[in-house]
Amino acid sequence: MTRKEYVERNIGMTFDFVRHLVDYPEQIESIPDGALLDFIDKDIPFKLKKQTKGKKVARYKVEHVFGFIQG
Repeated sequence: MTRKEYVERNIGMTFDFVRHLVDYPEQIESIPDGALLDFIDKDIPFKLKKQTKGKKVARYKVEHVFGFIQG
């Protein structure tokens, strides 16, 4: 995947996520204030990363819907 394709895919996922939050506004509460959003593609294996050095990170696995990943 080229850098351009990667960026375009991430932009697409971001807009899909915003549409999802419009449909399910109660899920906004699952995102800590000031958190970084980490979208995890359903087709890419995922392991929890090491400590995020005090950063707040909200991870979402991207399937047909966004599912919050605790951790």
